[in-house]
Amino acid sequence: MPFEIRRRVVHASGAVVPGAYLLDAHYGVGLVTWQAVQALAVVGLVVTALLEAARLYGGLEHAIYEQLTREYEQDSVAGYALYVLSSTVVVLAFRPQIAVPALFMLMLADPVGGILSSGELRAIARPRVLVGMFLVSFALAYPFVPPLAAAAGAFGAMVADGVKPTIRGWVVDDNLTIPILAAVLMWATLSL
Repeated sequence: MPFEIRRRVVHASGAVVPGAYLLDAHYGVGLVTWQAVQALAVVGLVVTALLEAARLYGGLEHAIYEQLTREYEQDSVAGYALYVLSSTVVVLAFRPQIAVPALFMLMLADPVGGILSSGELRAIARPRVLVGMFLVSFALAYPFVPPLAAAAGAFGAMVADGVKPTIRGWVVDDNLTIPILAAVLMWATLSL
């Protein structure tokens, strides 16, 4: 399986956790509560931090890193760690109505944006990528929040995915910014 497809499959696999929460909430089983999702996120963040520290400073080498990290991630925090960090922040800071669609924007819409961009790294994405990211993100948020809040969240996800700011030579990874910006904008819209 080609490198980018493997990355996108792993990216999308994160949707299993919020998806399980939604199924559990719908059927009322009580196994995958929001508190369980929060606890899993914190445990995942601790494990990820330990793995990244071992990879960056302890010489940990594993075939998974070779298969799923990009060249520029070899000597810096990898995208998967930023993905886990931002997911944990959103899960802890926002209620499920906002957190779940924000997570889906990271886990499901971002891979679609990546496919539409054809692997190009541009400071500002092409219009088809921006529009695609907005539409998929809006569709993912619409079942959870009113249309204006869904549009605000989708706009945040689109900007986070489509605009790549550089700070001191470090490109801000959208795995860090997509769910946080989307959640903040949905929350702000709902608060108004």
